[in-house]
Amino acid sequence: MRRILAAPAAAMAAALILAGNATADTAPGPPYVAQAEWAKWGDLSSLRVYPTDSARTAATQIGTTARADEAWSEVLTLSPDADIPGMREQFMCHWSYAELAEPGKTSWNLEPWRPEVSGEEMVTAHCNPGGTEEPF
Repeated sequence: MRRILAAPAAAMAAALILAGNATADTAPGPPYVAQAEWAKWGDLSSLRVYPTDSARTAATQIGTTARADEAWSEVLTLSPDADIPGMREQFMCHWSYAELAEPGKTSWNLEPWRPEVSGEEMVTAHCNPGGTEEPF
């Protein structure tokens, strides 16, 4: 009886291990950013980052931090002046949470005027610490 139960348990464990690897391996590759452009909201600036379908899919998967880092590199290639304290953290919040909470949002908007906060505060503020989300 033990052998009968051991074989399915081993098969299930192997399937779970392979499924975990398959999820990480099936995350889509770059490019992750189609476009990044600065916009004005009154006197405030906002970097509108337009994620590709690959980014939207990868952002909803577990274990895609390396892909998020690659995506941030793409943002900096398109807009080198985005390398401002707090901007990367806003981007990572959008990557990790915003696409799950509000899928398909046209752009992930990053603002240099927002305060640097803890990860928990960033999520609580829906990736927009220090004020409301801009209306565009």
